[in-house]
Amino acid sequence: MRSIWDEVEAGLGSPGRIRILRIMLKKSGECFTKYALEKATGLKPIDVRNNLNILVKLGWIKENPCDPKTYEVNMENEIIMALADFFKKLPGT
Repeated sequence: MRSIWDEVEAGLGSPGRIRILRIMLKKSGECFTKYALEKATGLKPIDVRNNLNILVKLGWIKENPCDPKTYEVNMENEIIMALADFFKKLPGT
């Protein structure tokens, strides 16, 4: 069984995941394609894909079965709710 700290470390363990989360939390309730996240974050397609896979497995991001697939932040997840609050309090966000 994974502890909450293991989950947080996995979720925030790369600058790419933090960038994706920052963009998605800033516009929570919106859906993003991988392409939109590439443009918003400046990450390479493979990095967006790999980071999204981790965030989806953690349940932090929801994958919608559209064509193309879209992604949205899971505001029902308690860690995401805490991160949203934390990100809002940071200067410059």
